[in-house]
Parts: sequence; C-alpha cells; structure tokens
Amino acid sequence: MVLDRIQGPNDVHKLDAFEREKLAREIRSFLIEKLSVTGGHLASNLGVVELTIALHSICDLPRDQIVWDVGHQSYTHKILTGRKGDFDRLRAMGGLAGFPKREESDCDIFGTGHSSTSISAGLGLAVARELKGEDYKIFSVIGDGAMTGGMVYEALNNAAEFKKNFVIILNDNNMSISRNVGGLSMNLARMRTSENYKNFKSGMQSSLEKIPVYGNRIVDRMRKTKEGIKQLVIPGMMFEQMGIMYLGPIDGSDIEGMRQIFLEATKIEGPVIVHVLTTKGRGFAPAERHPAKFHGTAPYDMATGLPLKNPATTYTDVFSTVMRKMGGRNDRLLALTAAMETGTGLVRFHNRYPDRFFDVGIAEQHAVTFAAGLASQGLIPVFAVYSSFLQRAFDQILHDVAIQKLHVIFAIDRAGLVGPDGETHQGIFDLSYLSLIPNMVILAPKNKWELSDMLKWAIDTEGPVAIRYPRGAAFDGLREFREPIQRGRAEEIYPLRGRGTKMILLAPIGSMVERALRLRELLLQAGYDVALVNMRFAKPVDEAILADYANRVDLVVPMEENVLAGGFGEHVEICLKEIGYRGKTFLVGFADHFIPHGSVEALMEEEGLTAEKISQKIISLLSSEE
Repeated sequence: MVLDRIQGPNDVHKLDAFEREKLAREIRSFLIEKLSVTGGHLASNLGVVELTIALHSICDLPRDQIVWDVGHQSYTHKILTGRKGDFDRLRAMGGLAGFPKREESDCDIFGTGHSSTSISAGLGLAVARELKGEDYKIFSVIGDGAMTGGMVYEALNNAAEFKKNFVIILNDNNMSISRNVGGLSMNLARMRTSENYKNFKSGMQSSLEKIPVYGNRIVDRMRKTKEGIKQLVIPGMMFEQMGIMYLGPIDGSDIEGMRQIFLEATKIEGPVIVHVLTTKGRGFAPAERHPAKFHGTAPYDMATGLPLKNPATTYTDVFSTVMRKMGGRNDRLLALTAAMETGTGLVRFHNRYPDRFFDVGIAEQHAVTFAAGLASQGLIPVFAVYSSFLQRAFDQILHDVAIQKLHVIFAIDRAGLVGPDGETHQGIFDLSYLSLIPNMVILAPKNKWELSDMLKWAIDTEGPVAIRYPRGAAFDGLREFREPIQRGRAEEIYPLRGRGTKMILLAPIGSMVERALRLRELLLQAGYDVALVNMRFAKPVDEAILADYANRVDLVVPMEENVLAGGFGEHVEICLKEIGYRGKTFLVGFADHFIPHGSVEALMEEEGLTAEKISQKIISLLSSEE
C-alpha cells in the first residue's frame, strides 16, 4: 500500500502522479473504516483528501505553514504528517485530537475549532514572516460555509493591503454543516456553475498563449488586472474588486491540476484566492447523500452508514418537538440559527413554518442583533445555538439585547462538556459570561420534561432569557417532580429528613441534578442528612429557599457543569453571605483551565466530578471539622 510509505511529514514528496491518486483512494478507505469505529467528522474530511495531498506535495512541512479553518477537515493532514497510527484513539481522552492542535504536532501551526478564523491567522503568520525576513509558503484553507462569517471580511479587507504572497484556498462544497445560505453562497454558486466562464477562460487563455513572444505576457497581465477576463463574464467578482487575485474555480478531485495552480498561486505578489470545488462526503455514498448527518458522526455500519446504536431521545430532540408545537400556537414565534439547522433541531420548525425560520449563516454576532431587531417589533425570536458558539456574540447579547430588555430567547445547546470535540467546543463558560449581564434570566432543566416547561415559560415571559441544556441523551428521571416554572423559584425535591450527624444542602442546577441524586445516596450512607433542591434558575438565584436552609444546614453544595470562576456557585456564595449564612460552602464545577477531548464520563472522572469523588471530598471536609 502507498499509505504504508507515509510515515512522516513530506513523505508524499516521494510519490509520482499515479501513486498520489492511489494514496487518495487508500486514505479515503482508511477514514471510512476508522471512523466507523471511533466516530468523528467524516463528510468534511472525505471531501478534501485530494486537496490535502496536492497541498502537501508542494509544501515543505513544518517550514511551510497551513492553517485549517475550523479544522474539522484536517484528518488527511494528520495522516500525511505521520499520525496515521493514532487514529484508533481519535478524539478519545489522551488520544488524537479531532482538530489541529499545536501541542500535538509542529505541523499544526495554528489551533482551530471555530469558524472563519483562518484568514486572520494566516495573514498574521504572513506578516510575521516578512517582519522576520524569512521565506516560506503560507496557506489558509477555508470552506465556503466559513465565508459567511463576518470575521472573514475584516481579514480580507486587511489582507488586500498586504503586498507579499499569501494564498487562501477556498474549499467550496456548497455546505457548512447544513446547506449554505445567503448572498455569498449564491454568488459562489454562480461561479461554480458558470460553464460559459470556464470554457471562455480556457479558450481565451489557450489562444493568447499561442501569440509569439507576447502571448504569455498578455495572459499574465490579464491575470493580474482587476478588470480581467472574469469581469467580462461574471460581473462584480467580489474578491478582485477588493484587490485580491482570484484563481478558479478548479476541480477538487484533480490532484495534479491543483498542484499546478497552488504552485502558480505561490508566485503571485500579494494575497490570492484559489477557488476549489469539492464534494462533501466524497467516496462514501451515505455521506454524499446526507452530508449534514455525517458532519460529526457516531460509529456507524460501513455498508449502510446507519448508526450502530439507536440514538436515545436528546435534549435537542425535546427542543425540536416543543418549538414545532409552540409554533402552531403562537404566530409571533420565530426560530433563528447560525448555519446549524440540523444540529440545533430546527428542521421540523423550518419545514412547518418556513416563513418564520431564519438561517443567517455562520454569523452569531449578526444573529443576536438581528434577533434584537425582531424582538423590538413585538416578535419572539428563539436563537438556537451551541454554547461555545454563542460566546462569539457576547457584546451583542449585552449591548443590543440586555440593555434594551428585549425578549430574545437563547436556546443554548451543548452546554457543559461535549466530550470528543475538546477545548474549543466544551460549553463550560456560558453560566459565567451570561450571569454577569444585567436583565438576563438563565435557566437549566433537570430533565427532558423540565426543558419543555422552561421553553414554554420563556416564550410567555418578558425580557432576555437563556435556557442551557447539554449534549446527548436527555435525563428522564424525576418525572414526578414537575412544579410549574416561576421566575427565580427553585424546586425542592428531597427535604431534610431530620436525622444525621451533619446537615447538607445539595443545590445543583441543570444536568448536575442527575449527578446529585447519586451523591445524595452516598452521603446518606455516610450518616449525613441531605436535602436536594433543583435550583432551576442560575439567575435570579432563589434567595428565599437558600435563606430557609441557611438556618438549618452545615454545608451548602452548589453544583454546576460550568467553570467555577464567575459561575453559579459563586453567585450562591454571594447570596448566602448577604443572608448571613455562617456554615460552609463546597463549590462543585470545573477549575480554571481548558478541558481536553475525551468521553464525558472520562473527563468527569479526571476533573473529580463523579458522585463518588465529590462525596469523598465532602466527607473529608466534614470529618476534619468533627
């Protein structure tokens, strides 16, 4: 196998054209097989196999530098830099990361995980290269979905003034995670499908090159002029109007064709965009038919593409069902997403109420202010977004929504640990960054029924409301506890029993209620009297129930799936201090560091947040007092 000869960076240089084609087929088969066991980002990686081989074949790594936007398409890059043997532990704790990671390889020059950052980072690398007087190639590889993010245009505006070589590869597969939307997508589609343009360009170039002496000079001149051939066929070519040369579109399955264009691009003074047409999921029929489903996939059957396990009902599923039902009851209800229609569960709402559904592209900042504008006119926008993506719009939440007390609902999916996606995707900061904003109301459900109740309550209330819920299977326990939602009111699940050596109040919020059930059992077995209160609201905190227990307990244990710094537990401590509580508190949450990739349970074990480890710490604390 050709793949067996790839043991480290630049081994691909030893291959001829035939072997490079064979390598592409072998890598594609390797990825389909390995990810069927581990899961991971399949469709995006299958789409860029040839592109990556072509790019590596002209680069000297790690001297030359490649920035992968988002980085979920970097698996072939990892294979070609000697990490093939690590794919059995892809995204497992201590194993190979699913995104570029500087600590993992010096060929991963820039760590990524969120969209639309590669041009800014690549431009920074290019300017640094010039300032240091060095000479090497720099490529930023960005998908057309990421091009919907506003940061891209800030970077392009800046790059247009850069006078040295910097190559941007536009990986155009007509997709982000869901299908792309908006004006830019339509413009790229016109380029993608313009056979007249491609035929005209090819014929014109061929004819000009035949002119003795001056032919090649004319072609070169026309490539460099802003009003060149492309302007004659596709008016308003946005990139060249910004002063950035455009080459393409070219076939993303043609390794040799890409090699030639990439090399040509590195000879141009100034920034250049190479437009490459790829197919998401290429080579695996189920992923080609349903690329959104295979963006990030669980283990699957290689023959059919079907998941190996029947998925349980998730919080996303519950949100999806309630939104669809409530859409029929309230015609002011709107649904917004930032290129995550499938991931956030809004497909059914979109299908039922297409005029009230809005996908704004990968543009979280715009989404929040857009929602604010809608809310200012009496509509009820629900922005469904992953926790780690919402943090990109912090200023808009504060300035455009909260100050004006506008009724925007933030449905925050993937709150807490997301596991295999690692540092860039762990949703462990939202309680901190949202709770410091005045006028913001923050809830977290203990189970799937409470999520339904909270969403209905949020629709009927006023002002900004955030509901955070975790990734994965929805907890279906404690169904008998379903008190009506009231602003700032907690729910007592198990009161003190009146017997025990010490009195403890467990005060979990959201997903930590399930973990608190087991913790309570362990503490009861240790001889303590333990109350359990589902706090429900991270803001406003239920001061009344804390005041009631403050007179009776020796220890209060706030529990959150969030960093402790600025989080729910700190707000409980402040509240207890104001009440005059004289006992102790023991905060349960994540310490001040980023959390790597791995399964949620493995990470909880590592962080000391299993019920068993928490109980040991509490028992040790109380025993030392005694």
